[in-house]
Amino acid sequence: MRRSSRRRATIMAWTDYSSAPAPGTRICAAADITAVHPLTVTTDRGSFPILVLRDGDTIRAFVNACPHQYLPLDYRGTTLLSADGTKLMCTAHGASFDKATGAAIAGADCGLDPVPVMQKGDHIVIAP
Repeated sequence: MRRSSRRRATIMAWTDYSSAPAPGTRICAAADITAVHPLTVTTDRGSFPILVLRDGDTIRAFVNACPHQYLPLDYRGTTLLSADGTKLMCTAHGASFDKATGAAIAGADCGLDPVPVMQKGDHIVIAP
């Protein structure tokens, strides 16, 4: 009998973080998002690490925590996009994630936790 050596990854929602900002919380100015930007959103709930990125006309966001060791993707550097621009890279240990979905490509058992965001006027905010 063959057994899979892959562990089942526990799925965590961004709202499971005790410091997750409430819907409507302003993250940053929309004009500031030209590529991938690691930010910290501070509210009365605490500091929340987030990656906000622009992909054409689309704005996406993920919790800035690599699921391998929960270090920020920019822990050891600021180059977070792969050379071909399709993957987010963990600077601590090299795991890679699809920039459109956050799905793990290599080096991690599960993907990045997506955070719903939207543009409201001139700002990026946490979506309802």
